[in-house]
Amino acid sequence: MDRKYNDLIGDILEASGEKDNYTGDGKGKPLPTDYLKKDLLQNFQEKAKEAGFIPSWLILQKEITGLVHAAEAEQDISLINQNIKTYNTMCPTPMQKLPIHLGQLEKAKKAW
Repeated sequence: MDRKYNDLIGDILEASGEKDNYTGDGKGKPLPTDYLKKDLLQNFQEKAKEAGFIPSWLILQKEITGLVHAAEAEQDISLINQNIKTYNTMCPTPMQKLPIHLGQLEKAKKAW
């Protein structure tokens, strides 16, 4: 062994023939100007949206909407209310919803 260290990335680049084709000066790409204006959460949200990430509470919200529009009996309402409790534990506080009742089903269909 002629080296005192393992250069795994260098070995991969050498095997693919790209080791000597690097044109950068080692500093990488400059950051976009808007990157520094946002905080960590905003940058994460932007990258997650670009990657197609959907939070689990949004998926549950869509499921509840479908259940509310298809509900006909009291059993359907109890299943919906269980899902609403789960939804309220996962979603942001301003987006939490109240349980629904069979008499208020039409109002709930407009809200959901």
